[in-house]
Amino acid sequence: MIKLGVNIDHIATLREARKTYEPDPVEAAKICEEAGCDSIVCHLREDRRHIKDSDVVRLRKSVRTRLNLEMSVAKEIVAFACKIRPDQATLVPEKRQEITTEGGLDVKKNIGSVKAVVGKLMKSRIAVSLFINPVKAQIDASAESGARIIELHTGEYANAKTSAERKRQLNILRAATAHALSLGLEVNAGHGLNYTNVKDVAAIEGMNELNIGHSIVSCAVFTGLDEAVREMKGLIR
Repeated sequence: MIKLGVNIDHIATLREARKTYEPDPVEAAKICEEAGCDSIVCHLREDRRHIKDSDVVRLRKSVRTRLNLEMSVAKEIVAFACKIRPDQATLVPEKRQEITTEGGLDVKKNIGSVKAVVGKLMKSRIAVSLFINPVKAQIDASAESGARIIELHTGEYANAKTSAERKRQLNILRAATAHALSLGLEVNAGHGLNYTNVKDVAAIEGMNELNIGHSIVSCAVFTGLDEAVREMKGLIR
């Protein structure tokens, strides 16, 4: 059965709006797990704009499903991950001025540095995923890097303005998933997925896990976090 990873960054974003101690992302993770999610996702950005080092330390102790740490390839972040040892590390591109991650990691262009980081993380017994655009060359480079998991960036699909364009982007995701599976890679997906567009991506043959944050936290404002997670879990099933 397809899995749901819940990204709790926006809980920390709300906390940081007032520079206080609530809402607590660790408590949010607990609610998400009780509601049936399969993993907790958080992004430790280099500028620490939302999730802090202390959050990750506490999450490592409290998460009972899997802790998936999104991160750049920056040396200090990699060293921190190797020390904390999340269940999974997902390497993503990162720019200080962006509001959210704008695209996939260019593994092909940066194969040397990515391969080195993958090796270091795996040596610490951390499963490694690469967040990439659904492009054959990037999938091939990901396999070459030694990572065994990829997460396909679904932003183009989520942002499609017409049904024809959405269908085209969905077919791109299907083809990318099939190619990755043929190389022995595990395939996850995420970015911009919500309660109205998630079903078709969840139905892609071979898809393992969808990682969703903003839409779940947005829904939770009105329904509560428990109900928001349960509703999304029901949709992807």
